[in-house]
Amino acid sequence: MATIQASGIMFAAGLPSFYSPNARVSATMNAPKIRMMNPISLPKLSNKVFVEDNLDLKNGFKNETQNMEQHHDDDDHKLVAAKFFGIMEAVADRVEMHKSVGEQRNNWNHLFLSSINGITLTAAFMTGIAGTSSGSSLLALKLSSTILYAAATGMLALINRIQPSQLAEEQRNAERLFKLLHGELQTVLALGNPSDADVNEAMEKVLALDRAYPLPLLGTMLEKFPSRVEPAVWWPQQQIRRKRRLTARKMNNGWDSKLEEQMRRIVEVIKEKDLDDYLRLANKALTLNKMLAVSGPLFSGLGAVASAFVDHHHGSSWAVIIGVVAGALASAVNTFQHGGQLGMVFEMYRGNAGFFKLMEETIESNVNESDVERRENGDLFEIKVALCLGRSLSELRNLAATSSENGEANNIEFASKLF
Repeated sequence: MATIQASGIMFAAGLPSFYSPNARVSATMNAPKIRMMNPISLPKLSNKVFVEDNLDLKNGFKNETQNMEQHHDDDDHKLVAAKFFGIMEAVADRVEMHKSVGEQRNNWNHLFLSSINGITLTAAFMTGIAGTSSGSSLLALKLSSTILYAAATGMLALINRIQPSQLAEEQRNAERLFKLLHGELQTVLALGNPSDADVNEAMEKVLALDRAYPLPLLGTMLEKFPSRVEPAVWWPQQQIRRKRRLTARKMNNGWDSKLEEQMRRIVEVIKEKDLDDYLRLANKALTLNKMLAVSGPLFSGLGAVASAFVDHHHGSSWAVIIGVVAGALASAVNTFQHGGQLGMVFEMYRGNAGFFKLMEETIESNVNESDVERRENGDLFEIKVALCLGRSLSELRNLAATSSENGEANNIEFASKLF
């Protein structure tokens, strides 16, 4: 409240008569009272809700990131699987290629065998007839027999160089090994998603098989008469050995000192008996094939020269005898060499030696690996070795025990019962 006091100031006009001029005037100004309002009540923000919202946001980002990473991993797996299926298709195609080429070269062997024998025997027969002929018929028979002998000599030299029966056996081996590789790749797919290591390993195996059994004849054909017999090698020299994770894991990955010693004994038996025996047989087959490869064209060439000197008027009976006998011998040699398929026999022995060489390297690579977790599972590996040798597990263990007791290679049976 405010009080205004005024004195000595008189307003005569408009004032009531009872108002004394000496009176004190009091004026009161009533200002409106300002009422204080209650404080504004704002809704309280819950810290718990805020934290939960933040967590939901973070989890959303995290889940989105995980989904993107999972999507990226799925794309990588699809790419690796596509590569793996591409390799499998190439392997299946190679199986058909080697199959058709093997049939073709087997037909070559039969056709060349029958054709050369027919030509040689016809030339020998004409040489014998020429010995009893004269005049123009003699000249015609001499020329014809000489031409046939020369043709037979050239064809013999050609097929002895390429050995069609050996070529056919190479393609049969390649077809079998590519089928085996295709089955291995299917096993990898059945066990789980293939990795980049599986792709690289499959590529190396395919290329190793291509080098071991080439399809072309010119340039890359295998040497048919090597100076030294070596086992066939169709696997990569530096194999990628990876640990296969099995559902049932054992301590030390199924390996122990007894199994290691058993595998070492089996390797010794394979080296001393099976591998050595097949290399010896391959050497014998190669030596015999070399002799026949030289003697066949030699006999037919001798018949060609003898038939050219047949002359009834000058009593050339020796020329007739040599021409006929040489033709008969050339036909016999050709039949024994290519009818008996000595080239195929040599390649078979060489391939068997390669099989045992592969077993030797596989067993040694596992036994010599210090980290047992990087080896193939011991129980599974023992079963594979037993099946490859055509034995049961008990027979395999008995073989190792017999080897350790006898110690001499002559008193030990062969490791393999298959071949």
